[in-house]
Amino acid sequence: MSPSKAGQRPGAAEGCGPMIPPLSDTLRPMRQQVFERVRSAGLIARVQVAKELGVSPASVTTITSELIEAGLIEEVAAPREGGEGRGRPAVALGVRAGSHFVAGLKVSDRDMSAVILDFAGNLMADYRVERRPVALTPDELLSIIAGLVDAVAQRAGMARTDLSGVGVGLPGYVDMVEGQVLWSSILTERRVPLAALAAARLGLPVQIDNDANLCAMAELWFGAGRGRSDFAVVTIEHGLGMGLVLNHRIYRGALGLGMELGHTKVQLDGALCRCGQRGCLEAYVADYALAREATTALHWTYKDGQSMLVLLESLYDHAKAGNQAARSIFRRAGRYLAVGLANVVNLFDPALIILSGERLRFDYLYAADTLAEMDALVLNSGRPLPPIEVHAWGDLLWAQGAAALALSAVTERLVASPRELAAQ
Repeated sequence: MSPSKAGQRPGAAEGCGPMIPPLSDTLRPMRQQVFERVRSAGLIARVQVAKELGVSPASVTTITSELIEAGLIEEVAAPREGGEGRGRPAVALGVRAGSHFVAGLKVSDRDMSAVILDFAGNLMADYRVERRPVALTPDELLSIIAGLVDAVAQRAGMARTDLSGVGVGLPGYVDMVEGQVLWSSILTERRVPLAALAAARLGLPVQIDNDANLCAMAELWFGAGRGRSDFAVVTIEHGLGMGLVLNHRIYRGALGLGMELGHTKVQLDGALCRCGQRGCLEAYVADYALAREATTALHWTYKDGQSMLVLLESLYDHAKAGNQAARSIFRRAGRYLAVGLANVVNLFDPALIILSGERLRFDYLYAADTLAEMDALVLNSGRPLPPIEVHAWGDLLWAQGAAALALSAVTERLVASPRELAAQ
């Protein structure tokens, strides 16, 4: 297994969003199913939409006419196979990319990133900046969010008012439905109604979610998860998180706070986690855990405010150079990661596990012996284990997932009944 690059957002003709199999989704309004079928395909003929959704061509024609009139999709001359030909060119449907734009933001302990996507999911602009690793008051975070939105909008050549929605991802316990941050390592306060506060500050609809969920959403919309109904994303960055997709949808749990893999317990009365409890998996795998071990085993010094990345890069260089103490630090973290991944397999039996995040540059965390240990911890069913892929998207992955969250919300708001469409 080697790192692969999920890469830049593919072209509009390739579509974006979950590629849900035909006839498998009957819960949402047909109008929304038609629109999302067009968006996921990039370009698609009406007759193909009707075939995949199992409805009459006449019904699809009526719905697509309403969507065209609302300015959400458009007719596009489809390219002919084999080049030029006689007769009237075939007409396909595609999302009207410039009809709406959204921003996606990721605010973490040490850096922040933002992107703007058009309605077809094309990347229009991006922006990234580092920040001091200090906890923020709600008002300070709101100022950062507003600054990020304005900065990335300026790069796209547009104003904040040109946007139809904003998505924000951050670490911690986030109730996406209620728009509330119950706890986050980047906030000084608990139970912050961040979505409502940010919407009031920006004058735009705002959606918020846990950053690991948004990493999974980025894979679901733009990456390896588009054609899979079930998969897990394990993120290793400043913390350790997990996003789970079941039946092409992000699973968040009954209260919206599920999938906190980093805060599952692997050692009673163990190492102190940044959540305040002890023995969490994150406290043995995340960057602050590696830094703690380096200061203990190698007698290095690390103070708040210093660049943790510099320390970790030095630790990695020492391990590569043969320093046994440095190697043992990564080896220990990798073994704990193997425990976490084995638990994911035993609990959910996903079709695919994706490892993602900045710390995956440190390949000791997923070395062959580490993954072999994971295999030994999984129940022996005689069946093959799920494949594990390492994706090095880079810093913008999280922000693109946040933008996908905003796109999903804008879509549900706009792709409504004909009367509501006409009123937009």
